[in-house]
Amino acid sequence: MSTTQHLTEVCPECHSRVRTRGSETVCTECGLVVAEDNLDRGPEWRSFDDDDTDRKRTGAPLTRSRHDRGLTTEIGYKNSSVRLTGRKRRRVMRMRRQHNRARISSKAERNRVYGFTEIRRLVGALQLSANIRDRACVLFESAQGEDLLRGRSIEGFASAAVYATCRTSAVSRTLDEIVERARADRSELTAAYDALNRELGLPIGPIDPREYLPRFTSRLDLSMESERRAETLVTKAEREDLISGRNPSGVAAACLYAAASDCDERVTQRAAAEVADVTPVTLRSTYHDLRE
Repeated sequence: MSTTQHLTEVCPECHSRVRTRGSETVCTECGLVVAEDNLDRGPEWRSFDDDDTDRKRTGAPLTRSRHDRGLTTEIGYKNSSVRLTGRKRRRVMRMRRQHNRARISSKAERNRVYGFTEIRRLVGALQLSANIRDRACVLFESAQGEDLLRGRSIEGFASAAVYATCRTSAVSRTLDEIVERARADRSELTAAYDALNRELGLPIGPIDPREYLPRFTSRLDLSMESERRAETLVTKAEREDLISGRNPSGVAAACLYAAASDCDERVTQRAAAEVADVTPVTLRSTYHDLRE
C-alpha cells in the first residue's frame, strides 16, 4: 500500500473497504465515490493578458499598516495595446485625480494616513520587523479612536507608538535611538508616550538588559566570550538586586565593559557609554557596584 492509496473507512453501501486514490475515496468493491476533494489550495492567479509568463496575484495581502487595510484600488499608467489620446486621455486623467482624492474622506483619515506613513518610515530606519510596524499602526489607531491626538503632534504619537510597541515586545531600542530618527523631538515623544501609557494602560515592563548585549557587542567589536561573560554578570546583578531602578541599557553596557576587562579586550568607558546612550558616570556607578 502506497502513501497515496491507504485504507480510510468502510463503504456506507456494501461495507467493503475503501481506498484513497488521488483526490477521491472510492470503494474497492462497488466503486462508490465516498468523498472527493478537488480544491486547489494554492494561490489564485488572475492575469488575463499572459498567464504563462506574467502571472499576477488578485491583489496585495491585507495589512494593518494602511489606513484602508490595503484594499485601495489604483488607476495605473501601464501601457496597453490601445493608446488613449485626446478627450479619452483627459477623461482618464480626471478620473485618476478624483479617485486619489476620494481615497481619503475625512481629516481624521488624512491624519491616520500621515501617521502610518511616519511609522513605516521610522520602522524601516530602525530596521524593525513587519510585526512591530503593524502593531504600532494599530496602537496609533487606538490612540486616535480615544481622541488622544487632539492638540498633540502626529509625529510624536507615531514615534511614541513605535517606542511603546518595542517596549511591549521586549525589543531593545532606547529612547535616544527613536528620537534620533524620528521627526519629533524628545519632549513631543515623551508627552505622547505618557498619554498612551496613561490612557490605554499599556502592559509595559522593564526591558531585560540581555536584549542589548548582542547589539552592543557588535558595535564595540568585542568577542563572543565577552558577551557570554556579560550575560553571566547580568544574572549576578539580578541576583544581587542591582538592576532595580537602573537604566537597562546602562546595566548592559556596564556588564559588557566589565566582561571586556576580564577578557583582556580594550574598550573605554566613554565608548561603552556612547553605545548605550548613557553618561560615563552612570556606567561607572553600575560598574563599581558590580565589582563590589
